[in-house]
Amino acid sequence: MKTKKGITYAVSIAITLLHILPFYLLLTTSLKPITDLSSKWRLPTKIDWSNFTNAWEGADLGRAFINNFVITAFSLLIVILLGSCAAYPLSRFQTKLNKSVYTVIIATLIVPPLTILVPLYQFYIDINGMNTYWGVILLHVTFSLPMAIFLYSGFIGTIPRELDEAAMIDGLSRFRLFFTIILPLLKPITATVLIMTGIHVWNDYQFSVFFLQKVDMRTITVALASFFGPNTNRINWVAAGSLLAALPATLLYLFMQRWFISGLASGAVKG
Repeated sequence: MKTKKGITYAVSIAITLLHILPFYLLLTTSLKPITDLSSKWRLPTKIDWSNFTNAWEGADLGRAFINNFVITAFSLLIVILLGSCAAYPLSRFQTKLNKSVYTVIIATLIVPPLTILVPLYQFYIDINGMNTYWGVILLHVTFSLPMAIFLYSGFIGTIPRELDEAAMIDGLSRFRLFFTIILPLLKPITATVLIMTGIHVWNDYQFSVFFLQKVDMRTITVALASFFGPNTNRINWVAAGSLLAALPATLLYLFMQRWFISGLASGAVKG
């Protein structure tokens, strides 16, 4: 028994260290002067805080943070509203049509976004969607909705149908039933969708680099990528900027972690 516990602890520690190592390298790199060419594994002998100010000013991270917040906030709002509203009838009414629609929605999860990049790019030029908030928000919503519907459908399936019947006997319409009774019960899975979708949208590079090409529309990932070039390699500034960019996502997870695991398990396993 003690041997089994020892192996479990050893594996847990190894996995923890494996996840911590990238952050350690990021931290040591961000604190070293740009002239320090020593191994990234070594702690800095002299801490250079100017990497953070240089990254903030050089990449115009202030503007990039605003762009990220606008895109992420509106994408999350639309995904949560549409995802929960679409999942409710798909989960509650198991008709052939609903099953077919659900199957098609889930099937889109296997389509890599980059496979349709060329026609999508041309389509956005035609509709004047380049370098606009609504254009990139629409992209994120489109590719995030299938997973949100999948998770919401599974979670709603765990809510007793008798709750719906009792509410309708009391005179509630389906609309009021969903928004006053069902939606508040979706808090755990909403936290899961919020974290998964929010981190994905916040860290997005593939859509931002193609569809937000103006300097004042750049997101954080694209802004930091500007430090790399044929004759430029500001890895210390990128590391410092990456740490700053990770703070909002980290705070979001710490705030909602108590709902995250339970919501993910209920939405994906029980559904």
